Amino acid sequence: MKLKFRGVFCPLITPFKFDGTIYKEGVKNLIDFLVEKGVDGLFVCGTFGLGPAMTIEERKKMVEYTVEFLDRRLDVIVQVGSSNMEACLELAKHAEDVGVGAVASTPLFYYRYRDEDVLNFFMKLSSHINTPVFIYNIPSRVGYEVSVELLEKLVEKGVSGMKDSGNDVLKSYEYICSAKKKNPDFKFLIGTEALMLPTIIAGADGCVSGLSNIYPEVVVKLYKLLEEGKIREAVNLHYRIIEARKILENNQPIQSCYEILKLRGVDVGYPKPILKPVSRTIAEEMKIKIERLVLTNEK
Repeated sequence: MKLKFRGVFCPLITPFKFDGTIYKEGVKNLIDFLVEKGVDGLFVCGTFGLGPAMTIEERKKMVEYTVEFLDRRLDVIVQVGSSNMEACLELAKHAEDVGVGAVASTPLFYYRYRDEDVLNFFMKLSSHINTPVFIYNIPSRVGYEVSVELLEKLVEKGVSGMKDSGNDVLKSYEYICSAKKKNPDFKFLIGTEALMLPTIIAGADGCVSGLSNIYPEVVVKLYKLLEEGKIREAVNLHYRIIEARKILENNQPIQSCYEILKLRGVDVGYPKPILKPVSRTIAEEMKIKIERLVLTNEK
């Protein structure tokens, strides 16, 4: 099966009300903003989306709202990773039933699993649904990385793509080379805008960019420059994006998105109550600094 899954994917934050329930109108506001700004897809219930901190019912509700408001305008990948296989399978089946384009899962985490265990898990996940499956490599949260040898076996068993948040560009090159030799239609998404430039040039299909929650138009611009082969312009924008990303990363990046979006006129409510919102003053300072970097000559 050929998949589209190219371009800029936003790992959209999950809007909550002050009382801790999911803010349905906030989901609509965010999706409309992202569609208007030109992103190519959404990555739901990932790290920025607080998926691992949400209940199964909250995750299902977020997926349902996303599909309802998106109305098939963009590709959707739903992150179903959990510390137990039964939750992954339940979330994956639900995602398929509501009509998403693909599901992604981390390897099972908390315990240190062998490659054989991870392979068996993904085989069971793939056999449980007909929807394409992506592996989500994020060793900083899972505790171990996906080996190149394991990825090759996963591709042979039918895994359709990978989101790589390992922050190791050399390992990303190995993943791209090995996976696409096994299956030229395999989709590789780099998990940070900081590595978009080198990995897109090397054959990655797209980027899942946290920064695209608040300045999607800038990340989309970088992708288009790379697609058009305008490397000098892309390099210039790439370095400005890296500086902007540092500002976000130094100030509680997930929580900051909520307040910066409000300052951009997009009401997305609050983060899940376990995370303390950033102050309006800090958000305003961040917004000014980021816009000086990334909106220069971009309008």
